[in-house]
Amino acid sequence: MVNEIKKDFPILENRNITYLDSGATTQKPQQVINAVEEFYKKFNANPHRGAYTLSMEATEYYENTRTKIAKFINAKHREEIIFSKNATESLNLIAYSYGMDKLKKDDEVVISIMEHHSNLVPWQKVTKQTGSKLNYMYMNEKFEISDEEIENKITDKTKIVGITHVSNVLGTINNVKKIIKYAHKKGAVVVVDASQSIPHMKIDVQDLDADFLVFSGHKMLAPLGIGVLYGKKEILNNMTPFLMGGDMIEYVYEQDTTFAPLPNKFEAGTQNVEGVIGLGSAIDYIESIGYDKIQEIENEVISYARQELSKLDYLTLYLTPNEQNHSGVISFNINGVHPHDVASILDAEGVCVRSGNHCAQPLLRFIGIDSTCRASFYFYNTKEDVDKLVAALNKSYEMFKKYIEK
Repeated sequence: MVNEIKKDFPILENRNITYLDSGATTQKPQQVINAVEEFYKKFNANPHRGAYTLSMEATEYYENTRTKIAKFINAKHREEIIFSKNATESLNLIAYSYGMDKLKKDDEVVISIMEHHSNLVPWQKVTKQTGSKLNYMYMNEKFEISDEEIENKITDKTKIVGITHVSNVLGTINNVKKIIKYAHKKGAVVVVDASQSIPHMKIDVQDLDADFLVFSGHKMLAPLGIGVLYGKKEILNNMTPFLMGGDMIEYVYEQDTTFAPLPNKFEAGTQNVEGVIGLGSAIDYIESIGYDKIQEIENEVISYARQELSKLDYLTLYLTPNEQNHSGVISFNINGVHPHDVASILDAEGVCVRSGNHCAQPLLRFIGIDSTCRASFYFYNTKEDVDKLVAALNKSYEMFKKYIEK
């Protein structure tokens, strides 16, 4: 089935590459490309602006996708879905519109050491400006956050908890449901970064009881430049807008303005409508395959990758030993060789991996390293892709071997 799926992705058909960087961005199926093209050919107009048919059709497409996303993550209300540029913008919106207003001196914000910079740097700024404190949940030797750590760090002073569902460096799946339940017991609001989880697993925001949840469309087959913020309606209604301008207002006077109701209140200016349409098409594609099948394909490939990479004694792997608690990311280093050099050699062999700190410098510093190579998989990857990665790594090692042994 995977080879049939691969045929839906033009770039994988047109380029002789082994693409293992889906954690950064996924490739796009022809169905998504067609949806964006069709919008521009048949429906291009500014939503919410015109009383003419074309604008109303664009509005209908745009708003129907909001409804589709609400159903996709089981939001209670469609207006709980806010469109943004990406997960980073969504997280900044939460930090500024909620955090800046709600946090007081000596309140605490708790995040994990695994967080992407976009769920870390905004909280540094907000806590400094409000006089509150930023605390961290650290992981154990298995690259997991223990129950004891959760209960030690989330206290009665904690007002906001930020947690990545899946680490973009380690692939560790955090028990966000348990974290949310404990944080709520302490009176805290929880922000879940689902950027690395929603491409791979079903998300039900009501089951999780998440207060906020964010993700980027481009990591789940959609175009670049479209993101989603989910927030509970009662919380969003009490937040001030993040960006000001067109389409998010009700009435504007010379000295005062009243704001539009949800979701428009948080969607200032002309939106990335083609991105929204593409995201809707990406959801259709994911649902046509089904998360059960996606996980079945990925589990087989990831398990094989763990097995084959663990045979390479010159590699250090950074991943939990618990396979059931691990998603589609494997970070590694060839001992004694800089990751950028390794990635360059892999690229010469047609294997695409990311090298660097993966926008998670505090996490890598906690582990005691500066950077890694990262192979991130999606359901269009195969065991043959793993074999090509291993062959390219062996070639890299042979090239550097004599320098390492000195």
